[in-house]
Amino acid sequence: MTAQPRFAPTPAPEPGGRRPVVVIGAGPVGLTCAIDLAIRGVPVVVLDDDDTVATGSRAICWAKRTLEIWDRLGVGQRMVDKGVTWQAGRVFRGEEELYRFDLLPESGHRRPAFINLQQYYVEEYLIARAAEFPDLIDLRWRHEVTGLRQGAEGARLDVATPDGAYALEAEWVLAADGARSPTRTRLGLPFPGPRFEERFLIADVTMKADFPTERLFWFEPTFHAGQSALLHRQPDDVFRIDFQLGPEADPELERQPERVMPRVRAVVGEDTPVTLEWCSVYSFRCARLERFVHGRVVFVGDSAHVVSPFGARGGNGGIQDADNLCWKLALVLRGEAPESLIATYDEERGHAADENILHSSRTTNFMTPKTKAERLFRDGVLALAAEAPFARALLNAGRLSRPCRLAGFSLQTPDPIPQADGLRPGDPCVDAPVVDAAGRAGWLLDRLGGPFTLLVFAGAEAPDLGPLPDLAPGLRCVVVAERLLAVPAAEMLRDAEGLAGLRYGGKPGTAYLIRPDAHVAARFAEVDPARVAEALARATGRSGTAAREAA
Repeated sequence: MTAQPRFAPTPAPEPGGRRPVVVIGAGPVGLTCAIDLAIRGVPVVVLDDDDTVATGSRAICWAKRTLEIWDRLGVGQRMVDKGVTWQAGRVFRGEEELYRFDLLPESGHRRPAFINLQQYYVEEYLIARAAEFPDLIDLRWRHEVTGLRQGAEGARLDVATPDGAYALEAEWVLAADGARSPTRTRLGLPFPGPRFEERFLIADVTMKADFPTERLFWFEPTFHAGQSALLHRQPDDVFRIDFQLGPEADPELERQPERVMPRVRAVVGEDTPVTLEWCSVYSFRCARLERFVHGRVVFVGDSAHVVSPFGARGGNGGIQDADNLCWKLALVLRGEAPESLIATYDEERGHAADENILHSSRTTNFMTPKTKAERLFRDGVLALAAEAPFARALLNAGRLSRPCRLAGFSLQTPDPIPQADGLRPGDPCVDAPVVDAAGRAGWLLDRLGGPFTLLVFAGAEAPDLGPLPDLAPGLRCVVVAERLLAVPAAEMLRDAEGLAGLRYGGKPGTAYLIRPDAHVAARFAEVDPARVAEALARATGRSGTAAREAA
């Protein structure tokens, strides 16, 4: 990487005033929270005890869903421009290729399945974006939280700085302070979950090499006998290589360059000029807080849940936490939703954490079998995978991050047309190419997310939206059809390639209520303003049903 940026310590502020939101931690999740809230008009203070970005590449695989969230926050394109785009992977046993996969085999999506981008670049770009909100984001470097006390209407934080200590009051505190979360420790919260004893080596190396831009995974490679290995290309001719070391490996010994480089050269060849940029030896655990919301303190990202790095579920899951939480928090702060709406963050993202932990644990057990039965199963799958499709389905080299479905939870209205094709309540929205009324090509997801949106599919005639503007002030209406129609009080889009209608099951009259995090809250066979208003009340926690189920 280029020289690591250093940010000047922020002077201790003058005392006074309660802040709506204080975020602890200026990593990818904390910064994403701050930008999301600022876009919604909520002032945020971000406290970080350091003065720079991440050391080493750390999280590198960013999924399509994360890129779509960052698009909404105005920073997605910069990430994609710098990142290495990929969607394919290959899995080997020794030198034999067992199978290959394609994570996005269809066209008509703005964003790729994944990019690889070092965490230090991600943080730099988010910091730059945060600086574009000087009146709303107060990012304070070298401000360490040393104490936290809660009351009925907020929290009081004690903060230490190079200039001295001060107290800061907040209505809400978002703890984005990582896997070793001091906030979690300070509140005395247990963090249960199994710890896996297996140790792994990460080596980031700089080299000119012709490895394909794919995810390459080896079981029992010839260059690292009896273990596993993984390779990813990153920007700037940097490659990430992961080596399984076994549970008895000495971390201090194995991170020494004289131990690391022979392993690297066994992969890349003795004649390839290669430089070690960064390395780390780690073990990991799968754990989560029982609850993510504790009074006025809300945990996001690794402070709330941790998983193994195989599957890229940690960083991407944290960004989805921010996406789920911030619109709810903004509504509560504006008095447009009850405080009980925050409990649905725990409901929905707790489900996502359980799903990620399940997949992560299964991957780890397959990669590092602990019992004779697990070993026999793993070896049998590997032996059959090259020839038998059913065995390839069982082969687990890391089930890669996918957006979580929220079907059946309290904010979603039950589906009145369950047999129909298309998206259902709780599904994340999908993209498609569209053309606006001025003839400009664009993407459907650019019109979804942000405010609540009613997405209506039309036939040859313009739909009658009725008194929706009066029933649901602030509701954005978007109409998609095969040709441009004149629809009052709505944004008109042409389904450029017919993919929007296909992916959403968009028969004429079908409508979707889309949440601010671009998940489907409700689906309708036809636009009925009263039912739309009822679904909107439910999705904002204002209906009796949603409030009872979220309690």
